[in-house]
Amino acid sequence: MMDVDPTSLSIGAWLLLALAAFGIGITKSGFSGVSLVHVLIFAYVFGAKASTGIVLPMLIAGDTIAMLMFGQHADWRYVRRMLPPAILGVLGAWLLMDSMNEVYYRPTIGCIILGLAVLQILRMYREEWFTHVPHSTLFAWTMGILVGITTMLANAAGPVFGLFLIAIGLPKKEFVGTAAWFFLLLNVIKIPFSWNLGLIRTDTLALNFLLLPGIFLGLIAGTAVAKRIRQRDFEAAIIVLAALAGLNLLLF
Repeated sequence: MMDVDPTSLSIGAWLLLALAAFGIGITKSGFSGVSLVHVLIFAYVFGAKASTGIVLPMLIAGDTIAMLMFGQHADWRYVRRMLPPAILGVLGAWLLMDSMNEVYYRPTIGCIILGLAVLQILRMYREEWFTHVPHSTLFAWTMGILVGITTMLANAAGPVFGLFLIAIGLPKKEFVGTAAWFFLLLNVIKIPFSWNLGLIRTDTLALNFLLLPGIFLGLIAGTAVAKRIRQRDFEAAIIVLAALAGLNLLLF
């Protein structure tokens, strides 16, 4: 796997990466569908598989800041409920990554996200169809496994977990606090797997450090926007952004 030398990157590449870092910050403020920004940009610059290890420490940095800002609002019932199946999904994806062609990463995850977004839209207009589903053990384990698979393959689990939190009806602050703690724990658990695959190295960590300010600025900007919109509009934004993320991964 080729080394990542920050000095060899063009000005255009740096601008794209700065935008991606800003997008990570916005994602961690609750707008999980914005994750399509950093997923697509890092995959474009470094390749789909290599980008997963480059992005991971940046996600952990964003999770840590979000946890410090909103962690006190976390609903730990859903963190505890989702972590075991998510870890199982991470293990399954890790075993597949050496043999799976990275050409299939994005369309596979795009189908998953788009399918979940469609289900959430159906639930909004036909709530009686899904009255008990969001709080069932089967739903939690299914969503947890999908979160684990999508986060390991492409760091694109934000829209999946966001749709789960909307389905169970968490308010904005609890949404952000729960997601912050959940992804901080899950992303730290992913480190040895990514290291084992050679996706995290000293040269990738140097790049991460240089992009940290963009994450912080994105989180501040996203938080300011989230404070000014109603709960229903917040939920609609999550669904629309998730659907766009799915379509982008599926079609481009």
